[in-house]
Amino acid sequence: MGPDGLMLGLVFALCGAGALLGIIVPDRRNPALLAWAGALASVAALGASGDVLWSGHALRGDLWTIRPIGTLTICLDRLSALFLFVAAVVVLASSIFSAGYLKRYAGHYSLRALNAWYLLLFASIVLILIADDVLLFLLAWEAMSILSYLLVNFEHDREEASRASYLMLAMGEAGFLAVALVFLFLAVQAGSLEFGAIRHQWVDGTGAAAAQATIHPSINPIIHSPAARWLVFLLTFFGFGVKAGLVPVNNWLPRAHPAAPANVSALLSGVILNLGLYGIIRMNLDLVPARMVGAGVLVLIVGTVSALVGILYATTANDLKAMLAHSSIENIGIVTVGLGAGMVFTAYHRPVLAGIAFIAAFYHMINHSVYKALLFLGAGTVDDRTGTRDLNKLGGLVRTMPWTAGAFLVGSLAISAMPPFNGFVSEWLTLQTLLRSAELPSILVKLVFVLCGAGLALTAALAVTCFVKAFAMGFLGMSRSDRAARAVEAKGVSIAPMVLLAVLCLALGVLPTYLIPALSRQLQPLTTVEAAEALVPPFFASSPAHRQLPPAFGSEFHDLGAQVGQSLLPGDGLVVLHRGGVENPVVFAMSTSYMFLALLALLGLAFAITRLWLTRRRVLARGTRWDGGVRRLLPEMTYTATGFSNPVRVIFDAVFRPTTVEDTRAAVEHHFRTAIRRNRDEVHIVDRALFQPARRAALGLARGLAGMHHGRINAYVAYVLLALLAALALGLLL
Repeated sequence: MGPDGLMLGLVFALCGAGALLGIIVPDRRNPALLAWAGALASVAALGASGDVLWSGHALRGDLWTIRPIGTLTICLDRLSALFLFVAAVVVLASSIFSAGYLKRYAGHYSLRALNAWYLLLFASIVLILIADDVLLFLLAWEAMSILSYLLVNFEHDREEASRASYLMLAMGEAGFLAVALVFLFLAVQAGSLEFGAIRHQWVDGTGAAAAQATIHPSINPIIHSPAARWLVFLLTFFGFGVKAGLVPVNNWLPRAHPAAPANVSALLSGVILNLGLYGIIRMNLDLVPARMVGAGVLVLIVGTVSALVGILYATTANDLKAMLAHSSIENIGIVTVGLGAGMVFTAYHRPVLAGIAFIAAFYHMINHSVYKALLFLGAGTVDDRTGTRDLNKLGGLVRTMPWTAGAFLVGSLAISAMPPFNGFVSEWLTLQTLLRSAELPSILVKLVFVLCGAGLALTAALAVTCFVKAFAMGFLGMSRSDRAARAVEAKGVSIAPMVLLAVLCLALGVLPTYLIPALSRQLQPLTTVEAAEALVPPFFASSPAHRQLPPAFGSEFHDLGAQVGQSLLPGDGLVVLHRGGVENPVVFAMSTSYMFLALLALLGLAFAITRLWLTRRRVLARGTRWDGGVRRLLPEMTYTATGFSNPVRVIFDAVFRPTTVEDTRAAVEHHFRTAIRRNRDEVHIVDRALFQPARRAALGLARGLAGMHHGRINAYVAYVLLALLAALALGLLL
């Protein structure tokens, strides 16, 4: 076994030892134990996945043989190593954060149980990503689902946590059954449980079904059936889509994430949602490639609707963690848009455009994991220090919790796609990729791309509104509750992981020309081309491939400063661009590296002018501020988060459609009404459009069937006769 295998073994050993040791040590020691075991296991996972990503050589091995079934095998290839690397980064930050955060639960809930479930969850995540056969994958997936349920239900005496965890488990099991059905079908067709056999059959057209067709030419192999491929695609896309949080199978997500502890919420959003994407990608881009244009268009539409619905509900939410949960739906939707665009380009035999789309999708997946983990840890710190997540009761925390406020600000800017942070790069790449649809032959597909691009642009604008509200109402202004006014900064063990993730947000934003080629290399087995060359051309004259650029094109970008830094930096340059073909010769270019330098220069210049020239001789005078003639401005007089987001609620009332229920009335002598209190009963659009009609239909059918059981023997004889006639008619038709 090589070093990669030893590192993977170390991951499972650390998780298992930490879970067992947690049962022995006192409850109050478990937060520190979880932090050490989780951090070391994640470092080992980083080492194993990083080595595979660097070398490009997959790690393969056999675990053990179950005689009636087969051999359980593992494989850490470049695709699974990329997901594992991202998961390990999130687990590392979340584990360190747990050392300080989990002390709030001491004496109230069992930290021994949480320690064991947390570490075993990480082990199950690693096992999912390295599983190379159907049985091991399904067993690991089921373990992950059960452990996620236990962690979300950690505060089991709260009805909110119990209901949310049960809903998550129920919907996850429904998706699992769909996926398991497909896997068993594929295994039977391939005559093997191994992913390699399934891939060999459905990609190459060989295997048991094809061999049978060779012997009996009249038999049409099922692998060539469009219906079979569509069935596999739909069941796996929506089956794994449950775990990814895609509309319309996402109603568990905004309930589960707020109910879980903050460190678990970071894992749910930054890792577990990615597993849903991993399942979709592994199945529909690797094992059974869905090369139908319609499949890509469906993925594109579902991603756009998910992004738009998620950000609409995030903008109007006042609970900080509920807002972040809805935002996770939005960001996974953006990733799905990139995947759908790549599938469409693949179906039209545009491999370079498909590679660009997949790079954008994976870039945004990485970015979302980093900044969403940062924001959930920040929200957990705020909840821990103030006792509330209601934005209407927060405010002024930037003065008492400056480190948390600074980290949350970085996460807010990143998720709002503000340069020079990482969210800007991946969303820019996604939008520019959608514009390349001008090169496709189908007018209808072009129209779908245009509408999805418009929806994505609207989503980006609403994201800015959402996180301006989150930071302004949570950290700026004056405190709107006593707990918020008395809040103090968290300890260093909670601040350090947030600072680490904030630095990553900046690094992923200012160095895209280094990450894009790295992503392109890892995705080459899926795209079959090196798409990075179309995004990061060699603008540095020192690059060997610089002479491949057209002279006039290179000269224009040289005049714009694309050569700046060539004597100091390696690589091909600091400019990312989309350069269209003959049908679409438009060039879209950007450089967050130069943006970052320009912003630093502008900030330095503004500081120098203000301090050294404009205010150098001024005397600072302090006085009582004027608050509109009021002696003292009260918190109740300030702008609230509800008021800030109300215009969005009014504009998109057709989506929200709240029902107003009048609760109480206050009157003088039963005649003069002085106050009316109303509650807004809001039903999520997915529940209203899909699940409630299905529930009513099921109840109506059940009532109809119940009415048939009336005890009359003549009616029962008629039922038997009708069933017999139906069976005979069906037999004649078939």
